[in-house]
Amino acid sequence: MTKYAPSWLRLREDADAAARATELIEPVRAFLHGQDGQDAVVIRDLGCGTGSLGRWLARRLPGRQRWILHDRDPDLLTHALARTSRPDHAMDGSEVTVVTEQRDITELRAEDLAGTSLVAGSALLDLLTAEEMSRLAEACVEARCAVLFTLSVSGRVVLSPKDKFDIEISDAFNAHQRRVTDGRWLLGPDAVDVAFGVFERLGATVRRAPSPWRLGADQVALTAEWLTGWVGAACEQRPDLAADGDTYLRWRLAQCAAGELNAVIQHEDLLVVPA
Repeated sequence: MTKYAPSWLRLREDADAAARATELIEPVRAFLHGQDGQDAVVIRDLGCGTGSLGRWLARRLPGRQRWILHDRDPDLLTHALARTSRPDHAMDGSEVTVVTEQRDITELRAEDLAGTSLVAGSALLDLLTAEEMSRLAEACVEARCAVLFTLSVSGRVVLSPKDKFDIEISDAFNAHQRRVTDGRWLLGPDAVDVAFGVFERLGATVRRAPSPWRLGADQVALTAEWLTGWVGAACEQRPDLAADGDTYLRWRLAQCAAGELNAVIQHEDLLVVPA
């Protein structure tokens, strides 16, 4: 799985929070309200990074919560468990406790999720293969967990002002997201479609909602970092774009620095409730 620097995760946290589809939260509350007999609801954050999803979601859910943060990167787990990083309270002021678990989330099975009410993850699905997605969905449905996956890349980007080279870079980036790495064929922008279909076939109720980043002059640092990675991945996928891509990137970065570039980067959120 891809490793991410804590600095990048911190840089994107506010944009992630602004983008998430809040209309999916009320059904999550309703499902958790029906989980009788538990002292605290158990929420597992898969691929937690520095814990930004927990910081955002815990205070939007009522009642006592026990968060289990999963990641393969021990450094990110250390960041997520730091006192200033942990979610400090629920929506109604109830206690939130946090523990971490270093593991490969693609190996989770239903028995590992026993007692879990909600499985959550952010910017995760596009990093999985179809087989891994199917196994994870089967585990969640068998364990009767609700599922909330946010900010999955959909492959659609709109820059303003537009340029004819935008589409070529976007297509190459999307191909990079679908690449084969270490023998794994990543879902990339197809992830939400695949996940939606898998969960529906398993009999769950599934909803999806857009969660776009909207970046402008007030988010220059994030826009520049995203733009550099977007063009870089496109040129890695298609080396023939490198010369024009370098010129294009320098021009776009100059626009960004001047506050003249706006970007809408589309993502989708997915909510699953067991039948």
